[in-house]
Amino acid sequence: MGKKRLTDTALSWLFLTPTFIVLIIAAFLPLLYSLWLSFHALRLNMPAARPVFIGLENYTYMLQDTLLKRSTQNNIIFVTFTVSLQMFFGLVIAMLVSGDDRLSRFLRTIFLVPMIMAPVASGTLWRMMLDRTTGVVNYLLSLIGITAIPWLGQPLTAMIAVILVDVWRLTPWVVIILVSAIKGISISLFEAALVDGASPWEIFKKIVLPLLKPVLLIVAMIRIIDGFKVFDIIYVMTGGGPGIATEMLPNFIYNQGLRYFNAGYSAALAWVFIICMSLLSLIFVRLRLRQEG
Repeated sequence: MGKKRLTDTALSWLFLTPTFIVLIIAAFLPLLYSLWLSFHALRLNMPAARPVFIGLENYTYMLQDTLLKRSTQNNIIFVTFTVSLQMFFGLVIAMLVSGDDRLSRFLRTIFLVPMIMAPVASGTLWRMMLDRTTGVVNYLLSLIGITAIPWLGQPLTAMIAVILVDVWRLTPWVVIILVSAIKGISISLFEAALVDGASPWEIFKKIVLPLLKPVLLIVAMIRIIDGFKVFDIIYVMTGGGPGIATEMLPNFIYNQGLRYFNAGYSAALAWVFIICMSLLSLIFVRLRLRQEG
């Protein structure tokens, strides 16, 4: 028996070894190289140049980089509004379409459409719709006497546009999770509340919301982390513009490396970003464990 178990274990490792090799080559080695590169200065537009060791200069420069501070502010604003709106509308819509009737099932299917679209396709679609001269949004506004608005050409309207598009695209995901959680609540609780004469608001406030709190925390955690990682929608719709009005941290890191060819600084930014997101995840996990305890 022991020999057979040893053989099975060896066979399992034999099949797993190629996967580990590919993972090391495709993921861990580039990560280690980027960590090494973050302590060097390297210009990608100078092929003959070699990396020059500069210690912590890339990291200390972040403290005085005003563009980085602006991108961080943009990202915080974006996450604050998108997550708040997604959680609010997601909860409201989930309560409205959580039934088992045909209309609720149909609406749940329709709400999936924005989520299943590729982010690049969604961004391209909305960029065309929000175009000042040929966009359908300004055309509809002109029918009621409102002049054309440069949605993506002004800092404030551009930020509003990317926030609303992200809300439109990912609120359905929140709805799906919350509908599943609502369906997991025992129907007997609702029946008992109705017998006691509770109003719909009281049922929501005293039964549904408390039972949904753990799920809401998890959904908010995932959406906050994803919000800080937003890239494709911004890249396609505004490119971070006008100016840097909608430039988020991932776009800033991308531009430093592949637009301004500052590979060392870009690598340092990426590592700080990874560490911050990891710490944020750990905080949420601890909050979740404390809530369960």
